[in-house]
Amino acid sequence: MQQVLDVSNEVAAELAGVEDGVLDALRERLDCTIALRGNRLTLGGDDEHVTAARAVLDELVEIVEGGHQIGPDTVGAVLNALDQADDLRDVFDDVVWRHRGKNITPKTINQKRYVDAIRAGTVTFGIGPAGTGKTYLAMALAVSALSDGAVGRVILTRPAVEAGERLGFLPGDLLAKVDPYLRPLYDALYDMLDAERLTGYMERGTIEVAPLAFMRGRTLNDSFIVLDEAQNTTPEQMQMFLTRLGFGSKMVVTGDVTQIDLPREQASGLIQVRDILAGIDAISFVEFGNDDVVRHTLVQRIVEAYKRHAEETGTARRR
Repeated sequence: MQQVLDVSNEVAAELAGVEDGVLDALRERLDCTIALRGNRLTLGGDDEHVTAARAVLDELVEIVEGGHQIGPDTVGAVLNALDQADDLRDVFDDVVWRHRGKNITPKTINQKRYVDAIRAGTVTFGIGPAGTGKTYLAMALAVSALSDGAVGRVILTRPAVEAGERLGFLPGDLLAKVDPYLRPLYDALYDMLDAERLTGYMERGTIEVAPLAFMRGRTLNDSFIVLDEAQNTTPEQMQMFLTRLGFGSKMVVTGDVTQIDLPREQASGLIQVRDILAGIDAISFVEFGNDDVVRHTLVQRIVEAYKRHAEETGTARRR
């Protein structure tokens, strides 16, 4: 079976982007031949695969014509949406934060559910592999809440776990020693705010980036608090963090239970907390899978390979 689809210049340009690899992703995921010449897209293969490919391409055309950019991850999002009978425009039209013409939006159905859970709840856990947007979306929502006046400050924190290096041997004072652990949070902030504006926020304490140990003894009112890399907290640290919650505040906890840097004999607070807090109102858990990875397609394959290895060898962490 063969189908020919005429598309606009805009759609053809998005599909043909060499770096994005959209056509390669379509061919890989849809198991049919896809050729683009000018504005004409030709699909070939058995009836079932060509019909499925046409449905995906119709969705992609609507997304591009709606003003959105697409990439290989969009193909997976469309496939998941069609499987689950969800309207993908509800996902891509949900702009979490906008900076310098760049829209930060969910890229998968699960990311949309995560965003909705954070907005609706008080404490939200985002658990899943690297590259699923857990921390980035949480920080975008935090910056948005600050900008809208929904909270008075944003607090971003991570445990400073000695992953192969001892803090005592690193140069500088305590803040200098833990800075490498916090650097990814700073990088994300600079991606969302102008440097001058961010500097002003941080000088006034409106945005605070600090190691988890700095949270002890505090009550955090009127704040949006994000705990990143939570798989590296002990159960005691997790309890300490969660009990910092004050009035008018919201918490998001993110982590990947397959990348725990704690000693093997030390339990992870993120694994334990699911059993303790499941079922409590205003606390939600959103689980991400390999299909939610929105980095380079090779990252998704790496994640899947490590998952298979852990399952086959029985080396997955249980505590």
